[in-house]
Amino acid sequence: MLFRNRFVLLLALAALLAFVSLSLQFFHLIPVSAAKNGVTSKNRKRIMPDPATEPPVMDPVYEALLYCNIPRVAERSMEGHAPHHFKLVSVHVFIRHGDRYPLYVIPKTKRPEIDCTLVANRKPYHPKLEAFMSHMSKGSGASFESPLHSLPLYPSHQLCEMGELTQTGVVQHLQNGQLLRDVYLKKHRLLPSDWSTEQLRLETTGKSRTLQSGLALLYGFLPDFDWKKIYFRHQPSALFCSGNCYCPLRNQYLEKEQRRQYLLRLKNRQLERTYEEMARIVDTSTKQLRAANPIDAMLCLFCHNVSFPCTRNGCVNMEHFKVIKRHQIEDESERREKKLYLGYALLGAHPILNQTVGRMRRAAEGRKEELFALSSAHDVTLAPILSALGLTEARFPRFAARLIFELWQDREKPGEHSVRILYDGVDVTFHTSFCQDHHKRSAKPMCPLENFVRFVKRDMFVALGSGSTNYYDACHREGS
Repeated sequence: MLFRNRFVLLLALAALLAFVSLSLQFFHLIPVSAAKNGVTSKNRKRIMPDPATEPPVMDPVYEALLYCNIPRVAERSMEGHAPHHFKLVSVHVFIRHGDRYPLYVIPKTKRPEIDCTLVANRKPYHPKLEAFMSHMSKGSGASFESPLHSLPLYPSHQLCEMGELTQTGVVQHLQNGQLLRDVYLKKHRLLPSDWSTEQLRLETTGKSRTLQSGLALLYGFLPDFDWKKIYFRHQPSALFCSGNCYCPLRNQYLEKEQRRQYLLRLKNRQLERTYEEMARIVDTSTKQLRAANPIDAMLCLFCHNVSFPCTRNGCVNMEHFKVIKRHQIEDESERREKKLYLGYALLGAHPILNQTVGRMRRAAEGRKEELFALSSAHDVTLAPILSALGLTEARFPRFAARLIFELWQDREKPGEHSVRILYDGVDVTFHTSFCQDHHKRSAKPMCPLENFVRFVKRDMFVALGSGSTNYYDACHREGS
């Protein structure tokens, strides 16, 4: 009898423990076991939509979390993956700056209290953060193209300035740099140990957040680099168009795209009611609230787990955030369908892609300059490139997004060179318009360099339907 009572008691205790465990897992208080291939639900990659893992319906909160790109454990990535008989020749990296303070504030509300100083023992943490701060403090005499020499090398304000890089943004790019170091330097030995200034090409826009993001990635990639070997070039335009920025037709496409955005917004009555309600809460006009682009400040608060603002009239809340974020996602979807943005993207991205093709061709010829190129930029830099490449399903660039072009040589056929393109660690080579069918005709897991060259030199103009054969003529023909 005593044995049976103990057995019943043990069964009841086991059932209770199982219930508690399931409850904790449901509320995410303890980790769930690893998913297939050892990837947990937190670090599974979802750059191109995946029907097996995407929410069944569009979820604005899920999309916002992806956009935040909160640093977590080391991620899986496909950079540097190639058959053993391929040699890595050069790498060309385009990044969006890391997490930043908003560019705008919601009218008549207090600025978000976010600390932009770097603190080694504060989350998010990176083991190289303290060393990065120390190394940046020694770079005051670094050789940068004007006006970059006047910018701070790391964020340092206790209350962030508008648009300032945060500690999260620094950690995001330290992680990016360390990931690329493990692949390109340790595994493929892209650069010799005594690398020279000429083997790097570093460029950034004139914003502190892009310079600091570039430096954080560079430090993760080349820890304790010699400041005397570092030279950052300044790009005045976010399109990195150098001396080819004047393009009237590109601006015409942009005006048409902005008109499309305006008309879509007018049709969204729920969005307008949300703006009206938020304007009443913060005691301002709907027009003034809309002009302040409130989603920028709300995304910052969301990414940093800070409450939305409250007044005596009520609180801005998650439902307001969802409506505005959902409209953003719907706008991106319609943009792909209407294809007005594509014309802008083809002309906007051509100069930077043409420069990349030039560097690749020189590297393929055996030149040893600019083997690693880094362009530290903005969402408005990467978005046109993604669109121009035909990556229509790619998500809008998140904080610290990276787009990478790899050039490879086939050791068995040294005259043949191939390209791989990766977006946030995912191989998207065969999603591009110029290589989407190549894998059907070839067993090589990459695209011939000639395809990419032909796309930039010819097919981008063909896609415009202009009959033009060069960038200048395409930019100056009469708009369609």
